Amino acid sequence: MSDQLSAKDWVDQGLKALANSGFTALKADPLAKTLRVSRGSFYWHFADIAAFHAAVLARWHEVAAEQIIENVEAASKDDNPLALLLRRVFGERLTLERAVRSWAGVDAAARAAVQAIDRRRLNYVEGLLVQSGLSTEAARSRAQILYWAFLGFALSDQALPKARQQAVVDELVRMATS
Repeated sequence: MSDQLSAKDWVDQGLKALANSGFTALKADPLAKTLRVSRGSFYWHFADIAAFHAAVLARWHEVAAEQIIENVEAASKDDNPLALLLRRVFGERLTLERAVRSWAGVDAAARAAVQAIDRRRLNYVEGLLVQSGLSTEAARSRAQILYWAFLGFALSDQALPKARQQAVVDELVRMATS
């Protein structure tokens, strides 16, 4: 790689390292070696490791919440957005989700980022359920149950075969909206 890395290049590599090796891999030296650049490139873009960590957490929020929501909204013209969302999240390998949540157990900034993404996701799902005709109170409760199901899946590290995934998503949608 060239020495002309952007901050985004560093952050994207940080997300890969986080998913593959955990939060202890988020250090300038090992990342610089992986990217085949000097440590100075890191400090050109980030004042310190805390600034880098903040950028990694912000990018995680973007890819793990905002981009997914945007994609669901764009694709839901002809399909149930809740079903689209659930198919998406129950069809992924969630190693990054597990890594960030592990990091949140020992780091206040990561914990705050997890709490913020949890609120964003819950509010989005609650809004989808209200749009489907549920009362706000019922939508809030069911959104929480769906989110707990997602978190259980994310932390389990168990992939669902495609046919099983579809059956689970169909049942979750039925339970949440009827």
